[in-house]
Amino acid sequence: MWFMAGMGDLAEGEHLVLRLHAHGRTMIRPAAILLLILVAASALIVFLPGVAREWPVRAGIGAAALIAALIWCGVPFLRWRTTTYEITTRRLRVRQGIASRSGRDFPLNRISDVSFSQGLTDRLFGCGRLIVESPGELGQLVLADIPDVQRVQAILFALVDDELTRAGRGGAPGGPAPRR
Repeated sequence: MWFMAGMGDLAEGEHLVLRLHAHGRTMIRPAAILLLILVAASALIVFLPGVAREWPVRAGIGAAALIAALIWCGVPFLRWRTTTYEITTRRLRVRQGIASRSGRDFPLNRISDVSFSQGLTDRLFGCGRLIVESPGELGQLVLADIPDVQRVQAILFALVDDELTRAGRGGAPGGPAPRR
């Protein structure tokens, strides 16, 4: 898988458990637009009137099609490939951005609930929405088109439970905190 984040930015004792991108289905619309651009450009070139069949006009159509393809297919592809979701033994990390990068970290010991939802098309594609809730200013994080979302939710749930146990707070996320 394409390497995005350095392992050097993990805390001591922290290990990467899972790194993933949004499901490939997010590229269906850009691929359809690319196909439409190619068909339209080809039809224009083939069915041009006689005088407009000269190479500068054809080159212009080709250049316009290339620019349109880069904007409506290339940029979404780069956005898809440069957005990563990483689950470590201590946190959930979201990294995104093409030219400039941004990130958001959810410490596992602050996560209060991990759930998922899948619509009919999500189930057909094998993906879904992962909903991570945390009290306070972190709030709720909704990650769309997560591949194999049930497995990811189970892994994250287990890691949150392990982290709470390690921190001495015990109990599963969403459950009552132990009394002291």
